[in-house]
Amino acid sequence: MKPGLYLPARPFKTAQQGTDTMGNPTAAMLVIGDEILSGRTRDSNMYFLAGELTRQGIDLKEVRVVGDERDTIVAAVLALSAAYDHVFTSGGIGPTHDDITADSIAAAFDTPISVRDDARALLAAHYAKTGAELNEARLRMARIPDGAALIDNPVSTAPGFTIGNVHVMAGVPTVFEAMVASVLPHLTGGAPLLSQSLRLLRGEGEIATPLAALAADFPDLSIGSYPFQKDGVYGTNIVIRGTEGPQIDAAMTRLAREVGL
Repeated sequence: MKPGLYLPARPFKTAQQGTDTMGNPTAAMLVIGDEILSGRTRDSNMYFLAGELTRQGIDLKEVRVVGDERDTIVAAVLALSAAYDHVFTSGGIGPTHDDITADSIAAAFDTPISVRDDARALLAAHYAKTGAELNEARLRMARIPDGAALIDNPVSTAPGFTIGNVHVMAGVPTVFEAMVASVLPHLTGGAPLLSQSLRLLRGEGEIATPLAALAADFPDLSIGSYPFQKDGVYGTNIVIRGTEGPQIDAAMTRLAREVGL
């Protein structure tokens, strides 16, 4: 394998995994880091990943946030990897003592972890070019679970990795985004999710009945109601999502008619 090149590993399938009601593969995200839970750092990676997966035709179904605790990470990885086709993690693969994600993933998959030659070579070349020392702390970023494939990191070189159906990536947004771009072309997606929205200056209580009937008659669509209040005025944004444009058009046309637009 070429150093730094992402190659998809064989996923661990279970009876619970598979396509969702719209026929697309499913995914979950595991955000790892005490700094997220403390409020010190605002996570932007979920927003980015959700948009990229939507374009790929992979439906993000769940997001969990956990601290830097081995047992918690292991439990979350095992649960999510069994329930969804793909799991994307962010955070905890840096050079410091509290970066324990790689070890926790190895524990979850019951596989050894050690400094790997291809990952070491990437870091050695990078630090030789910058003039910095590849010290023991930085070498921690070359520790990869056995059987994992590297995820390319064109920003700061230290690779992520994929093992089973779990894609392990950095928490720094620019690096996370670059790693996602490395992974997604190798994943099979479904039909991209399309959406239309309708802004109504009415409360949810006024439109709940026709909205429920619409949802019942269009079971293949996701129909969401999102209330707002601005300058003392109550309103609702209705968002209809699906993979078939004509079906969305038909549902939106009926909704507009039934609410008197």
